[in-house]
Amino acid sequence: MKKILVIDDEEWLREMIRLALKQKGFDVIEAANGADGIERARRELPDLILCDINMEKVDGYLTLASLRNEAPTAAIPFILMTGLADNAGMRHGMELGADDYLPKPFTTDALYAAVDARLKKAQTVRDEAERKLASLRDNISLMLPHELRTPLNGILAYGEMLTTDSATLKAAEIAEMGHVIHQSGRRLERLIENFLIYAQLELVASDPKNINALRMGQTEHPIPLIEKHAAAQVSQADRAGDLIMELADVPVPIAEEYLAKIVDELVQNAFKFSEAGSSVRVKLEEVFNTAILSVSDQGCGFSTEQIARIGAYMQFDRRMHEQQGLGLGLTIAKRLVALHGGTLSIESTKGSGAVITAKLPKTRPAELNGSV
Repeated sequence: MKKILVIDDEEWLREMIRLALKQKGFDVIEAANGADGIERARRELPDLILCDINMEKVDGYLTLASLRNEAPTAAIPFILMTGLADNAGMRHGMELGADDYLPKPFTTDALYAAVDARLKKAQTVRDEAERKLASLRDNISLMLPHELRTPLNGILAYGEMLTTDSATLKAAEIAEMGHVIHQSGRRLERLIENFLIYAQLELVASDPKNINALRMGQTEHPIPLIEKHAAAQVSQADRAGDLIMELADVPVPIAEEYLAKIVDELVQNAFKFSEAGSSVRVKLEEVFNTAILSVSDQGCGFSTEQIARIGAYMQFDRRMHEQQGLGLGLTIAKRLVALHGGTLSIESTKGSGAVITAKLPKTRPAELNGSV
């Protein structure tokens, strides 16, 4: 049975709403003012809240703002009820996080329609979250053991051979084993590094103070940094001659370590999904007070569905492209850009390459009061 909290200082209206909703099988709880409503919402965690705007001391806007700022109540669907549904008031409510407006006076049919619509939407959101969580579990359970064991097996196997058979091995064989151990160690190092960075970014995103501190970073002269990290990816992919760079020496509003990470992930991704001999282009420019970093390739590209599904532990066509890693790279780059008030977009059609663009506004965003 869905639980609905009704907050209104008019007793007769609360009673009318309670009777109407009970006829539809809802469990209804009431609060006579905003302060009491906040406490009841915290205690009862209802499935939906109906709240009047015009109440003394703690009005509907303050009630909404308070509940949206607390994690346990932030996602509860919230409908504002008002007899003064002007555009400015509605816009203010929506900015605070209201899900809908119910103008007074309203009929029972209008009440039922508003309640049903919000509950259905909330259920759809929950179902989608569960679907993504199930997909995440599947990806982790299938991919994590492989990604950890593959490089570890190489390190252990060749390490054992060097320990037990070193006297009979030729110098070239020892060098080859050392190379495999080194490459396997680097792969494992990158996997662990991405796990740690991803976890760190999620912690940063939960605290507005950390986000504001993060946004104070700046790379004054990005060209040497971008050239260095792009060249490292060229070497790793053994793609000498495939890289084209068009870099303007414009300040980028992000710390050097995070810019380096974005370059690493985007350039590595471009080499991973394109054939040797095709060009990968890295471009940095400033347009309308925004630093724009783009990486383009002539590879297999992404479908619209794949672009929409980009997230942690998600890879595409793994068997076809022999990918390594858990698919965290693009997610980390996207998260870093978003935390700096920017956007990361992908333009691509399947089979015709891709252009990944990170836009970082040079005007500092206003300080945050909530997480992103």
